[in-house]
Amino acid sequence: MLSFNRLSGDSGCIELDFLEREATPESAMKLGIRLHLAELSLVDTILILESLGVDRYRITVHRWVQKADLQPTDGVNPNHVAVDETVIQLNSERYWLYAAVDPNTNRLLHVWLSPTRTSTVSSMFLSELHEKHQVDDAVFLVDGAPWLQAACHRHGLRFQHVTHENRNAVERVFREVKHRTNQFSNTFNHVEPKTAENSLQAFAFAWN
Repeated sequence: MLSFNRLSGDSGCIELDFLEREATPESAMKLGIRLHLAELSLVDTILILESLGVDRYRITVHRWVQKADLQPTDGVNPNHVAVDETVIQLNSERYWLYAAVDPNTNRLLHVWLSPTRTSTVSSMFLSELHEKHQVDDAVFLVDGAPWLQAACHRHGLRFQHVTHENRNAVERVFREVKHRTNQFSNTFNHVEPKTAENSLQAFAFAWN
């Protein structure tokens, strides 16, 4: 079902730096991006645009989302950060989606896609998270995964082994991601890993 509450934000936060290479009006492009990120399929999105007199292909709307380079806002200072990873099917291969969530607000802080899950990969994810947000004083909520705990040790971060309660925030995000990828399976078929990661970052932008 279309999440109309995700259409209530300000379209001005969507930057279209590539606009000079597009013939579509900016307002229509922003509407197409927001409709798709609010859980409308590409087919339904172009049907709405057609009703407004804008005739575009599905791949065109998908390209708008990719080129807009939407990501969660930087500079958050959370008290707690729930971190976890889950399997994402990309073509015929399995990738790992890493995610960090502020359990107090349910906001996605950072997402990252990797072909493996190791302590080194987990450490790289935490490094990027640290560059984006003020997490030195946060308590990280992790499960029993040794690679996540080792990465927290490596960065000198405080962490707690939690399986429920505040970690439910990241589980809700993963359920929604898997709902989206099942509903719009074409999003992660016949695409490169970077394209899939851009789509997941755009999802995080819309989620917040």
